[in-house]
Amino acid sequence: MTSTSHLNPADLEKFGRELDKIREEILADLGDRDARYIRDVIAAQRMLELGGRVVLLASWLPPAWIAGTAALAAAKILENMEIGHNVLHGQWDWMRDPKIHSTTWEWDLVCPAEMWKHSHNFVHHTWTNVLGKDRDLGYSALRVTPEQDWHPVYLAQPFYNALLALFFEYGIAIYDLELERVPSGEKSAVEVLAQLRMVARKVRRQIVKDYVAFPLLAGPAFLPVLLANLTANMTRNVWAHAIIFCGHFPDGAEVFTEDRLDGETRGEWYLRQLQGSCNIDGGRLFHLMSGNLGHQIEHHLFPDLPSNRYAEIAPQVRALCERYGLAYTSDSLLRQVASVWKRVLRLALP
Repeated sequence: MTSTSHLNPADLEKFGRELDKIREEILADLGDRDARYIRDVIAAQRMLELGGRVVLLASWLPPAWIAGTAALAAAKILENMEIGHNVLHGQWDWMRDPKIHSTTWEWDLVCPAEMWKHSHNFVHHTWTNVLGKDRDLGYSALRVTPEQDWHPVYLAQPFYNALLALFFEYGIAIYDLELERVPSGEKSAVEVLAQLRMVARKVRRQIVKDYVAFPLLAGPAFLPVLLANLTANMTRNVWAHAIIFCGHFPDGAEVFTEDRLDGETRGEWYLRQLQGSCNIDGGRLFHLMSGNLGHQIEHHLFPDLPSNRYAEIAPQVRALCERYGLAYTSDSLLRQVASVWKRVLRLALP
């Protein structure tokens, strides 16, 4: 755990003001180049998907299957990470474009956008890494901090974490139902049933689209196209799982108790976001394909700022941390993945 004892309340207030200033400067500078960026990414994603699906019509040929599947997987990753996640955060609402807005966007995942926005934008980003408040700590299934009570079910968590990676979109849909709140009466069975119907409708649409309609359009290539769609979806799931887990659970990400929230100031909130998040080093293509969540620290500090600005903000945030003697945790993807799996394996035991 990083010591912050050298910071007094005045220091933290100043720290918060400096981060507010970074945010305000970006907001004041938003304009055509930002709007052009997201529209270009959306256009590129749609061309990738269209190209992939067209090539897959000849997927009885191995080179066509490989190329089409790769293009479709890349399109699904882009749609989920850089477009869907960030649009649903409201990062592009300032454009006033009804087609690229957090209230109208529905993404290519089985989890309904409306449910995800509550569990992620509100619950997770408000109570980041607070044990008992942030349900994203282990997603109600994994033990990711020693402060979580051990149970024999965690002995199997390396196995079911691997399954979660493959079927991540389904795991998130189930997780967003908050089923554990029903027995205590915090959530009614009526509300759960209504949400289950939403999820079922979304699952049906996704299954029909990827595993019935497009394979049928391919005629004799039905099975190769079905397999290509399954492979693309699983590739997207594994990639999203890796990026998200590496931003929240490697060594260096701190967990907090609820008393940390008592009288929490703006500067203290910023500090908690910083201490509870980790970055992943990479180049421009990596950050694009990760939804710029390689800049997880910047995303948690400024979740509503457009993702294309995180690379610009990151050096300023790192320099600010150095001035205040605060850890800025960042490492390569391979090392962060290894760190996450080391934690999952270690905490499977008492």
